[in-house]
Amino acid sequence: MSPVKNGDIMKRLRKMMPKTVEPAFNSPEELLQWQREQGQLRSEALERENRAMKMQRTFNRSGIRPLHQNCSFDNYLVECEGQMKALMLARQYVEEFEGNIASFIFSGKPRHWQNHLAAAICNDLLLRGKSVLIITVADIMSSMKDTFGNRNTSEEQLLNDLSKVDLLVIDEIGVQTESRYEKVIINQIVDRRSSSKRPTGMLTNSNMEEMNKLVGERVMDRMRLGNSLWVVFNWESYRHRVSGKEY
Repeated sequence: MSPVKNGDIMKRLRKMMPKTVEPAFNSPEELLQWQREQGQLRSEALERENRAMKMQRTFNRSGIRPLHQNCSFDNYLVECEGQMKALMLARQYVEEFEGNIASFIFSGKPRHWQNHLAAAICNDLLLRGKSVLIITVADIMSSMKDTFGNRNTSEEQLLNDLSKVDLLVIDEIGVQTESRYEKVIINQIVDRRSSSKRPTGMLTNSNMEEMNKLVGERVMDRMRLGNSLWVVFNWESYRHRVSGKEY
């Protein structure tokens, strides 16, 4: 059987097509180039889809609740100087995060402002390829208690997991029962993270004096390492004025 020449292929294609239809390609080379381009487009689309799916899984593992998964610096409502300062400091924290041991504490009321900015920090870091986790004290303690008698996960393993994420944000400091065990666990987490030069964030309604009692001076000393932040949120809540575009 004799080989089919490139020119013959195009002739056969033209014969198969209606006379009123102009071929999109004038040579086999153009057809091959088009096929390559289409293959590249499909490959890029698949890569974008995989990246989006991976990012969604990352967000789900981050502990950022659906309400705050779209929180960013851009949709943080600024209506007073205090809000502007908090936003500026949060942005700066992210920009200086790489290789920085600095932690942060957001304190005061309303809590919604704290949650929004903490989520914005975490969302921004996720987009930069960092691992983050937002978790309440109650969830930490519940997970710790679940390790009792559990052959698959030990308290030590859980402590290690909490110590390895690039940024751990502990929410609802001061809402817990203030037991000695809770204080010991928080101390171990912060101690391990600071020893590994990994920062920790805390969200609380408590002031500095109350925090010293809640988590202990040793923990607070570690939370002050580096260029750490303590931002007091003491302006009116805007929860009742939230609009859809802010989420």
